[in-house]
Amino acid sequence: MQSLNNLDYASYLKNAIRTVPDWPHEGVMFRDITPLLQNPKAFRLLIDVFVHRYMDADISLVAGLDARGFIIGSVLAYELNVGFVPIRKKGKLPFTTIAEGYELEYGNATVEMHTDACRVGDRVVLIDDLVATGGTMMAGYKLLQKLGADVVEAATIIELPELKGGELIRSNGLPLYTVCSFDGA
Repeated sequence: MQSLNNLDYASYLKNAIRTVPDWPHEGVMFRDITPLLQNPKAFRLLIDVFVHRYMDADISLVAGLDARGFIIGSVLAYELNVGFVPIRKKGKLPFTTIAEGYELEYGNATVEMHTDACRVGDRVVLIDDLVATGGTMMAGYKLLQKLGADVVEAATIIELPELKGGELIRSNGLPLYTVCSFDGA
């Protein structure tokens, strides 16, 4: 058992993530966070990593991307005692929305959020489980900007550097924090 003083949290959390080959398409190495979420120690450590990163950052909201960003983001918002904003796939929100389209590895998609989800000047952390091509994260970023929010940082558990999404996000002026990375798409 590792002592807390010597804990390499990134490796510990990375080891709790399952790789599923050829899903959802042949050649894709899907990074499945459900084993991490099922392990109470790993899940708590993950949330604690994010809480410690943002506890003194003067954040007013956490925005989570559909769907796994909801899991991490809502718990993080609760722990930071701030509001949570869901950014959903098109057609899932019942009130007036704004939308942003983006390209996926396999096509196009659109995300939406309520027009009253945030206010001008709100300081927001935008969170998801993984950044691959960066399309979903950039779409969420643009939505928050349209409503006048200041997106302090984007955050994910996993980055897939070969797909260059992290580079895209950073080159657009949005700082990106990732807990671990995996080689291979």
